[in-house]
Amino acid sequence: MFGFNVLLEACLAYVALLFVVAFWAERRAKAGRVGWLRSPLVYTLSLSVYCTGWTFYGAVGYAARSGLEYLCIYLGPTLVMAGWWLILRKLVRIARSQRTTSVADLISSRYGKSTFLGGLVTLLAVVGTTPYIALQLQSVTLSFGVFAAQTPEAWPTTNQHASAIWLAVGLAVFTILFGTRNLDANERHHGVVTAIALEALVKLAALLAVGVFVVWHVADGVSDMAQRINASPIAEVKTDGSRWLALTFLSGAALLCLPRMFQVLVVENDDERHLATASWAFPLYLALMSLFVVPIAVMGLEVLPNGSNPDLFVLTLPLALDQDWLSLLAFLGGFSSATSMVIVAAIALSTMVSNHVVMPIWLNLVSGGATVSGDVREVVLLSRRLSIAAVLGLGLMYYRFSGGGEALAAIGLISFVGVVQVLPALLGGIFWRGATRVGAAAGVLIGFALWLYTLFLPSFGPDVVLSAGMLDNGPFGIEWLRPSGLFGLGALDPVVHAVLWSMLLNTSAFVIGSLVSFPKPLERLQGAQIVNVFDYSASRRGWSQGSVEAEDLLVMAQRIVGPGEAQALFQTEAFAQGKEGYLPEITPDFIDLFERRLAGSVGAATAHAMIGQMISGTSVSVQDLMAVADETAQIMEYSSQLENKSKELARTARQLRDANKKLTALSVQKDAFLSQISHELRTPMTSIRAFSEILMSVDDLGVEEKARYSRIIHDEAIRLTRLLDALLDLNVLEHGKVTITPERAVLRDVIDRAVLATSALSDDGQFTIDRIQSEEGVELWTDLDRLSQVFINLMANARKYCDADRPRLRIRVQVAAGQLSVDFVDNGTGIPAESQTLIFEKFSRLSDQSAAGGAGLGLAICREIMTKLGGSVTYLPGQGGAGFRVRLPMGQIEHAA
Repeated sequence: MFGFNVLLEACLAYVALLFVVAFWAERRAKAGRVGWLRSPLVYTLSLSVYCTGWTFYGAVGYAARSGLEYLCIYLGPTLVMAGWWLILRKLVRIARSQRTTSVADLISSRYGKSTFLGGLVTLLAVVGTTPYIALQLQSVTLSFGVFAAQTPEAWPTTNQHASAIWLAVGLAVFTILFGTRNLDANERHHGVVTAIALEALVKLAALLAVGVFVVWHVADGVSDMAQRINASPIAEVKTDGSRWLALTFLSGAALLCLPRMFQVLVVENDDERHLATASWAFPLYLALMSLFVVPIAVMGLEVLPNGSNPDLFVLTLPLALDQDWLSLLAFLGGFSSATSMVIVAAIALSTMVSNHVVMPIWLNLVSGGATVSGDVREVVLLSRRLSIAAVLGLGLMYYRFSGGGEALAAIGLISFVGVVQVLPALLGGIFWRGATRVGAAAGVLIGFALWLYTLFLPSFGPDVVLSAGMLDNGPFGIEWLRPSGLFGLGALDPVVHAVLWSMLLNTSAFVIGSLVSFPKPLERLQGAQIVNVFDYSASRRGWSQGSVEAEDLLVMAQRIVGPGEAQALFQTEAFAQGKEGYLPEITPDFIDLFERRLAGSVGAATAHAMIGQMISGTSVSVQDLMAVADETAQIMEYSSQLENKSKELARTARQLRDANKKLTALSVQKDAFLSQISHELRTPMTSIRAFSEILMSVDDLGVEEKARYSRIIHDEAIRLTRLLDALLDLNVLEHGKVTITPERAVLRDVIDRAVLATSALSDDGQFTIDRIQSEEGVELWTDLDRLSQVFINLMANARKYCDADRPRLRIRVQVAAGQLSVDFVDNGTGIPAESQTLIFEKFSRLSDQSAAGGAGLGLAICREIMTKLGGSVTYLPGQGGAGFRVRLPMGQIEHAA
């Protein structure tokens, strides 16, 4: 049998291992090497904080007293994880978008960042969790007592209360060291989570080891164990349907409402996709934890003396059968179950107390509030550390005053009924836009009061808080107000009775209060963002910059999150605004970002109040704007389908009108084009026919006349050929039959070629071309003939249509943003705005072509050519004249000379 020293050494070695693991995980996370620390397996194992001393020790005791009713402890979370996956995902998304740090912070944010509501939920959470912390202290001290009872001569003279004190102190030290290292509660506590994952494996291994020992070493296998179960008193326990329903509801709701579960399930979540793994892996873990509960309970009742505490069968059964090492493993499993819960609960509750109790009081008491000098960061950290000690102290006090005599499972149920009083406000807030702060506060207050009166205060026993007469006969002798029999329902089980009345009146007050009250603009805006979080995750507006200066906000940020992180935030924003090296401009968007960052450290309500004190002394300086935004959000929510259809119809009608207008213009242009093209074809053909007939019919023509008539026929034939070539070229380009033959050349040579080809169009010396040839030394790999054709057409158009007194064409080359751009801009009057969308159409004609010649196909051909070359040609408005830009992708540019 182990003595005190051996057990103490084993316990200290195990605690030292947890310290090492937590410290190692923190170091890896700080160095950015998170790796598997963010894996879904670690996340799932961290959820095992649900399995506390209640489920490790108390579940066996529960089975020994109440049969299979213990399964409700596991059934509720299993149903939530497997069936409410979308609700859990929504909670994670809300927490991430709102940067909420706890269940109190989420409820406070949802209802207009209400400080009162956050404080109320925090108070409920602390009071509701206190019995559960006491349960963990009791489970560990009882396990110490088991070893002391076996070998009293090997143990120092001590008592359970002293053991509980030392345990509370040790847990406080561990939690402070690894739970308050980061001020931002949204930063993951990788050390704590990794240590909890290790503890999850230890307690599972311990319970399975005891179960395997019981079934295959004490009993003679599964069949023998089944016969023993059928012959045990457990098989005779009758099922109470109301308790099954109540306990399943409680355990499922507790998964969402318990501060420690919200911490690991929502706040510590690194990736929403981890929920998909946890939805089946965590129920599997619970199934394994519950697998051997009944066999251990049955064998404990059979082997151990009458009057043995069934809550400790997991430990006392191996000890009674001289399995010292197995009992040590069972002790460490129970120790892991209790300590992991206390650590996470203390972290979660200390964050809630700091953000929703200490900081609001500090802001009101300190003159100047958020604007005074002082290190807010130290205030927050100190308040969290003191809160951890206070929370554990309250658990220790409850343990002392309640006497520690209640069954473990009964204490756990008391705690569950208390914390689930936030469920209506929580679920109603994330799904019902009509939920209000008044309704949430009314529901929580009434539910909290009923839980205190019907279950929590009576748990201390008669004449401790409530007198024996009041417990038996009700206040002032009014029996129908008895804590255990409100309104005459005294026949119900106490837990079922408390759940029924507290949740019924809580939900009713929440609904009625929400219906009769009207939310404020900020509350309505927050409601729209949270209820529709998947649509509006990034939309969080509401601040105006007021009179706040960047320096003031920087000072505040440094005092709360630290100089390094604060300066990084401001530098990032300054860089995004193009003001690198300076403080950023204080815009509403930046104030909103700033508030979200502070919310991760001091909570949403406190951050909102602190910024409100700095911005003209008001928390919301744009009430009207937010009201309008909220009304818009309501319209989008309640009329989204109709509005979307209306917008789609309006957009379609507008597009049809534009298309019809364009088609009408093109139809007119087409008629003009056909008229012009027929004229252009008929004119050279008429000339050719007329002069050829003269040559054929007149015999006495002189040499000069024959030469002149022949030259006319030749010129008109060339003109006709050019027109037909243009039509054929456009047809080939449009139908994709053109062959691109790339060659290597310098852009400067291609432009020189185009300038030379168009110089013959104007020989009066008035037209000038402005170039910077040093910018044109870009080597190309493209179809040079086709590109030259585009350049020639654009230069020719400038020569023909530029109406300036001294026409000039400016050619500029630029290589940027992965493209080569060549701009052709003349100094004429340009193209009218109403015609700019038609100039590249093949039926487009913007002026009388009789003076300039041609068929108006040039720009249409240019567009098709550039499309085939992988580039584009576009019109540049606002250049003072007609401007066109030719673009080629960088893939067709070898290098710049």
